[in-house]
Amino acid sequence: MSHWIIVPIVLPAMMAPFIVLAMRHDLLLQRVFSAASSAVLLAVALGLLGRAAGNPPEVYQLGNWIAPFGIVLVLDRLSALMVLLTAILAVVVVLYAITSRWDERGRHFHALFQFQLMGINGAFLTGDVFNLFVFFEVLLIASYGLMLHGGGTARMKAGVQYVVVNLGGSTLFLIAVGTLYGVTGTLNMADLAVKVPLVPAGDQALLRVGGLLLLVVFAVKAALVPIHFWLPGTYANAPAPVAALFAIMTKVGAYAIIRVYTLAFGAEAGEDAWLAADWLLPAALVTLIVGMVGVLGAKALTRLVCFSVIGSMGTLLTAVAIFTPDATVAALYYLIHSTFAGAALFLLADLVTERRGGAGDRLVAAPRFAQSGLLAAMFFLAAIGMAGMPPLTGFIGKLMVLDSARASESMVTIWAVVLVTSLIAMVGFARAGSMVFWKSAAIPGPSDEVPPSRPVTPIVAAAAMLAGMVALAVFAGPVTGYLEATAAGLYDPSDYIGAVLGPDTLASHLQSAR
Repeated sequence: MSHWIIVPIVLPAMMAPFIVLAMRHDLLLQRVFSAASSAVLLAVALGLLGRAAGNPPEVYQLGNWIAPFGIVLVLDRLSALMVLLTAILAVVVVLYAITSRWDERGRHFHALFQFQLMGINGAFLTGDVFNLFVFFEVLLIASYGLMLHGGGTARMKAGVQYVVVNLGGSTLFLIAVGTLYGVTGTLNMADLAVKVPLVPAGDQALLRVGGLLLLVVFAVKAALVPIHFWLPGTYANAPAPVAALFAIMTKVGAYAIIRVYTLAFGAEAGEDAWLAADWLLPAALVTLIVGMVGVLGAKALTRLVCFSVIGSMGTLLTAVAIFTPDATVAALYYLIHSTFAGAALFLLADLVTERRGGAGDRLVAAPRFAQSGLLAAMFFLAAIGMAGMPPLTGFIGKLMVLDSARASESMVTIWAVVLVTSLIAMVGFARAGSMVFWKSAAIPGPSDEVPPSRPVTPIVAAAAMLAGMVALAVFAGPVTGYLEATAAGLYDPSDYIGAVLGPDTLASHLQSAR
């Protein structure tokens, strides 16, 4: 049992109260320790990814209590990938928050930021549905504070809506957890995979209710139609580094769907196999349409980015809903891409808004601003990535989604929706880019020299996200190989079950399945 598995949770969990108690009046020290903690988290995440790639799933038993009675953390290829993605985003976001001085606009930014990382990493590593709920609450409580960082009427209004929606989701989560426990007698994910096929026929309806309630909860986190309405107002009014960090928040919902519905409701779940598929696919396609139409109709740059995130979640969950190994590979590749692209667009929108003065983020012509050429080039790269144009990762990801859909009965519908919405996204981003950069370039304005009060480092942070997209395209082959092995483990969870419950339980499970 390696203690490194718990470090992504313990490190930020210890750093957050340490920042509050020991350095709450010294912002410089907060910055140093928060940045150092994020850098260490990235190094640990890289080590865990290498460990997961070369070994079967590993289990960390808290308090040395064995599953399913104790709390366990599970490191496999999928959880290691998500922790690494979170760590990369954390380093970029904390760099941007410090150098753009967003962390000066309110209290306890860095402590809340660390608690947020704790909740996100815990959600990815936990092997128990109830503790998934616990970590959801930790990351949501931290996100409430981050959402309101800096104050303001609009931010407070959006924050209240965000709190209300997520409190409703948390209530449904508890009901779903109670229902599943009442039917199966367990909440350990590996144990659920063993117990779900053995549920008596008289309890099947109740089991389906619990499973579908969980899907609704995860759909709230993933901003799936019709419960997506909270995202545009929340993300558009959140501080820019917070919105960039929130790019991974919707992916927590997608991760939970992949994890729970391939493990507990997978091929061996009998009548409840692939319980989510029939409901998830139509909702994902409608989400894709709503998101990209929102991109076309947006009147502000930040809201355009918000709707593009909704649309990207529609594409991602369309692939997830097919529930085949090839489709899951496509979904995971697109998940990485959309996280980088969404974070880059949020940071670029903030940089543009700051430089446009009174015009803000409204999509209207305004005098040209400092570094408009550089920001235009960066926006162009992020836009073609999010819209799915070649040669960047958005194109590769959507091509993989379309290819994986060939075996689906809904192939024609999926292809039509993905291709048409990609065209709509291209038009929407082209409209926004021409208004903010091209038409504004003809209006006299200040020189392109950057005032001393505007450091270049925030642009470096945004460029790092674009570099991530480029690297993902360049190394698409090795990344896809890793994701193929990840998907194979998800659809043949015997190694996962054996690691958590032991080989004897696995053997009896396989015998009953036959």
